[in-house]
Amino acid sequence: MTQLFGTDGIRGVVGEGPLVPEFFLKLGQAAGKVLKTQPNASVVIGRDTRQSGVMLQNALSAGLLSCGINVIDLGVIPTSAVSWLVGQLNAEAGVVISASHNPVRENGIKFFSKNGQKLPERIEEKIEELLLDEHFRPAPDENPGRVVDGCSFHEIYTQDLLKEHPAGFLRDLVIVVDCANGAASNVAPDIFQRAGARVIAINASPTGFNINVNAGSEYVRRCPERLDEVIRQVHANFGLAFDGDADRVVLVDEEGTLIDGDHMLGFLSRYLAQHDALLGGSVVTTTMRNNGLRHYVESAGLELYETPVGDKYVSDKLIQLWNENSEPGKIGLGGEQAGHIILLDKDHITGDGIRAGLFVLRAFLESHYATLAAFATGVGKTPQIIASAYVGNTVRFDKQLGAMQKELFRQHPWLVRVNLRYSGTEPLFRIMLESDHSHTEEDLALLAAEISERAQKLANQVGAEVDILNCTRGGLLAVPEKALAKD
Repeated sequence: MTQLFGTDGIRGVVGEGPLVPEFFLKLGQAAGKVLKTQPNASVVIGRDTRQSGVMLQNALSAGLLSCGINVIDLGVIPTSAVSWLVGQLNAEAGVVISASHNPVRENGIKFFSKNGQKLPERIEEKIEELLLDEHFRPAPDENPGRVVDGCSFHEIYTQDLLKEHPAGFLRDLVIVVDCANGAASNVAPDIFQRAGARVIAINASPTGFNINVNAGSEYVRRCPERLDEVIRQVHANFGLAFDGDADRVVLVDEEGTLIDGDHMLGFLSRYLAQHDALLGGSVVTTTMRNNGLRHYVESAGLELYETPVGDKYVSDKLIQLWNENSEPGKIGLGGEQAGHIILLDKDHITGDGIRAGLFVLRAFLESHYATLAAFATGVGKTPQIIASAYVGNTVRFDKQLGAMQKELFRQHPWLVRVNLRYSGTEPLFRIMLESDHSHTEEDLALLAAEISERAQKLANQVGAEVDILNCTRGGLLAVPEKALAKD
């Protein structure tokens, strides 16, 4: 990993380096020098609805234009649409300015290569080398680039998603769509309506300041009951919720239960396998998955691959499988519990919450189950929690994590899996604990509270915020005051 580019690009707090216009101007110049391989080259740029996005995009565009690169301005659009449009428009690269599900005060940037994948690390390293060079002051190209309004390209993205399914296939459904006041706000309700559903859109009025505020997929994972209230009020079948840049989706079923990425990977693995469309007879997920998913996938005779946390690693494994097993009509399936689902084929490389949602609903309708809740029961989840403890931007004690995990297994033999890590995009320490059925999510929360306290002591952040997500049923668990006694 480079110094500036994390697992998901460059992230930070707006107004603090590197999230300032001066840096983005230089980033545009550096990226322009590295990425430009031909005259009249173009870069497509999209963003989410944060007010800071316009400021940062203008600075980045100025840097690119000064290098003679044309900028196709897509405006507010899902991340996945930018990835897809790079190839459709024969652009040199794609750029998304977004901090995804993070708070509005934060923002970030990530680049896509010509084929729609995230930039290889060697290219990021070349860009970073120029960024860190104090003497890098490129003279403007004698033929500066021009800005092209790319908003009309939203329609071809919409048509691409719809053409994969029968016309009007959602006609019997009433669905609530939570757009997180983000990039899904205009496109998602339109797409599901054109697919035949009656759509009740909520959190689809972005102001520049309300993205992800008590809205969207991460909020619904923590508070599924809020979306359930709306579903019941409007007599909808169920609801979908996207994150700020619409590359994640989760659902809430008729009983108010969360349907997350583990469920969707399970549904889609069997659906694609039944249609002889599953690449390599396999599913790719991360170490944070639930054991219920593994059992569900393997009981169907399919193989489950695990990667480190991060959609980049899932995508890399899927591309490897594609190169080894590529056949016409096959789709590589992978993703994360948080709802980032990748359906990889020759045109679609990254996760797309809207596309995943359409495929999940089609799989449900063709299953002939009466309810989504009944459809979901097959993926029998085991007790699992993920705790997030604030540790600030301090020294990280990665070398101690292996010993801590061994100690936990020794002291608590009922633990099935443990994953301790520092977040690559946020100042958080993540704790994933999974038990056999002899211990509940509440037992796991007690243990997570003890581990969080230890991590925060190391970071001099004792008493800082901790939240504990129930990965089995959705929703937050109360943070216990007492640590779990040793077994």
